Amino acid sequence: MIRKLRIRFVLVAMIAFFLVIALMGSLVNIINYIMVAQRNDETIDYIYEYDEPGPRFDDRGGRNDFGGPGGPDDMGGRNDLGGPDDNGDMPFRALPDEEANYMTRFFIVTVDSDETIVSSSMDFVASVDESEAATFTEAALSRMTDRGYINGYRFAKFEEDGQTKIVFLNCVKEVQSMSSILSMTLVISIGSLALVLILAILLSRKAIQPIAQNIENQKRFITDASHELKTPLTSISTSLDVIEMDRGEDEWTANIRSQVSRMSGLVSEMVTLSKLDEVKPVPAKEQFDLSSAAWEILEVHMPQAKARGKELETDIQDDISIFGEKESIQQMLSVLIDNAIKYSDEGGKIRFSINKVKGKTRIEVYNTCNYEQIPDTERLFDRFYRPDESRNTSTGGNGIGLAIAKSVVEAHGGTITASCPDGKFMKIKVDL
Repeated sequence: MIRKLRIRFVLVAMIAFFLVIALMGSLVNIINYIMVAQRNDETIDYIYEYDEPGPRFDDRGGRNDFGGPGGPDDMGGRNDLGGPDDNGDMPFRALPDEEANYMTRFFIVTVDSDETIVSSSMDFVASVDESEAATFTEAALSRMTDRGYINGYRFAKFEEDGQTKIVFLNCVKEVQSMSSILSMTLVISIGSLALVLILAILLSRKAIQPIAQNIENQKRFITDASHELKTPLTSISTSLDVIEMDRGEDEWTANIRSQVSRMSGLVSEMVTLSKLDEVKPVPAKEQFDLSSAAWEILEVHMPQAKARGKELETDIQDDISIFGEKESIQQMLSVLIDNAIKYSDEGGKIRFSINKVKGKTRIEVYNTCNYEQIPDTERLFDRFYRPDESRNTSTGGNGIGLAIAKSVVEAHGGTITASCPDGKFMKIKVDL
């Protein structure tokens, strides 16, 4: 149990930290992506708006790529919107930031309604030629969105007089920066998770120490109390034998013997539960024949079922072998069958089956019943829990049997569930 508590503590701590760091990392990268995309889109908008008047990308008075005449402006040879000046320079003048104009690289492609390239402007890019520009254009047109990224370029599509003008802005550095931030976030996150895992493992022992101490004290109390109770119970049983030999058996001695037997069973079951709460409750595991082990238990319970007027059917597949502790598994089977016999209705039917299902060993115990109030099957395996009016002391149960069965199943890495949908039958299923 202590080991399970430590594992749960570490898992909870790791899940909480993972969610926090995943949220923070996601927000950082999403916000960074949005901000970079907005800056790039603003630059693209400037490029498109300044391209609107017409002549722009000319070459010393020649015709530009969009068909407009070029020519020097009044300021010494530079065209109106940033074309080459008389000295052969090719600066870009659309952005408010003068330095940014010299670092901005882009090209523009115009296509008609048939998606055929009408014109292109390649004056402000050196790494892309006409054929590559056509490839970029084809990729952009295939996208459903008007803006996006293609191989390090941010593109934006603008509808204009039945044509589509696509501006491609070189954003390789920005894309690399986003990738670097993403990689750095992942590395830091993984490193932080590993560090927190180590700290959680190291601190888990100290964190659950008070709980572990309480559990240890409880186990010690149960063990000590069981030993202390066995002596007076044995004395009472011996004294009862003497009284019956001297005076004979009557209803009073019979009641005393019944209660002594019940008390002895309760003490034994509590000691069993205490042992199952240990770190290694079933250390002596081995491969054994579950089918044969089940028949050994049935030989004991079949006469009990017949004596109570219950019909017990069996369906046990031959040669089913499992890895576990035979004694504790048999105890679990005994608890389930005994529970079905005790709490089935008068003349009820009981079915016990063991089969292989999807690679697992499945044990099912079914019995008819007649509960006025449907029992809470989620609490059925809790210690000392009994459904109202049905599980009372007249059955001889202590409310611990199914708790023992659950502990045995979990100690073998299995699951146990119960269902009683209408109060007319109960089915307990074990998967090992």
